Amino acid sequence: MAYPSSSTPLANPVSIISPHFCAPYPIDLAIVRKVLTITNGNVVVTDINDNIVFKVKGAFLTIHGRRVLLDATGNPIVTLKMKLMSAHDRWQVFRGDSTDSSDLIFSAKRSSMLQLKTKLDVFLANNTKEDVCDFKVKGSWSERSCVIYAGESSTIVAQVDKKNTVKSMLIGKDRFMVTVYPNIDHAFIVALIVILDGINTQASGGGGGGGG
Repeated sequence: MAYPSSSTPLANPVSIISPHFCAPYPIDLAIVRKVLTITNGNVVVTDINDNIVFKVKGAFLTIHGRRVLLDATGNPIVTLKMKLMSAHDRWQVFRGDSTDSSDLIFSAKRSSMLQLKTKLDVFLANNTKEDVCDFKVKGSWSERSCVIYAGESSTIVAQVDKKNTVKSMLIGKDRFMVTVYPNIDHAFIVALIVILDGINTQASGGGGGGGG
């Protein structure tokens, strides 16, 4: 996929989960998970020096499963949960290990029920009308090639690119890289990627939504 040219980085930090996860420079992260496993803790997020930054607790091949994004020491940062009976595969993200509505940070859903390419609309908790999304994801998740934009603008906040090698496939690992642009909350971006994988796992593995 040919990425659109990047626009000027956002001048002010965009803190969705915590300002602790915003940096004034680009952040490159590798997301590595074992292929075809359903064990807990099979996903790690590392920096370019292979230091663990985040872990994901919760199987990627379970339906309606809850996933928790942890920091390197195992403390819960956010809990991700798929909303049952949701026609657009809506996921909700809560602070810490909570799933209480008062701790909702943001939600994400497919832009339409039927789509060949990946398109997600992301709404912050205070955007209750949801007339306009706060962030948008476009691309092809099957190819691990996606771009995350700020709202309906052309401002890019992160990019995903597959980095599998023959070696990684032989040892049964799926590896892809994420570049988070300056001043963007990289824990938020990783949470979005967990949702992307969850929605596509759900779509390929069966199960389904009902009403709104």
